[in-house]
Amino acid sequence: MAISRDKKNTLVADLTELLSNSKMVVYAKYEGLTVKELQELRRAAREAGVKIKVVKNRLVKVAMKEIAAYKDTDASGLTGQLLYALGTDEDFDAAKVLAKFAKTHDKMELVGGFNAEGAVLSTEEVKTLGSLPTKNELIAQVVDTLLSGINGVVSGLEKHAEEKATA
Repeated sequence: MAISRDKKNTLVADLTELLSNSKMVVYAKYEGLTVKELQELRRAAREAGVKIKVVKNRLVKVAMKEIAAYKDTDASGLTGQLLYALGTDEDFDAAKVLAKFAKTHDKMELVGGFNAEGAVLSTEEVKTLGSLPTKNELIAQVVDTLLSGINGVVSGLEKHAEEKATA
């Protein structure tokens, strides 16, 4: 069924706004996924603050041309049946959601992405970004590292105190 010109203009306007507010856009092939699996992906994305869009590539290209950062972005990779994950909160949320989903669903194939500055990201770059720890996880790792030295000193002092008490 063909979409009316008004509907296309509305879709392009919505996409333009989403792309403008996104820190990263990741796209993937989803052919063969069931409706239930797509609902599962959308649920996981929603929890991470990521929007999932399934729209015609041509409409995405039109929306990209309306945004200064994406005007010169190479959109030649936008072919085939793709879904788009748009992350607005953290830089790598979109990549993390799709990479995690693709690990458990063979029919999901990461294709690429682009960042807020319009730089094109390869499949490998998207996979790498998707495997990075989140900001909170990094903070927890740093705090744990900093506290490990203090914990060692405290344990040593406690052991020394116990030895003195039993002697």
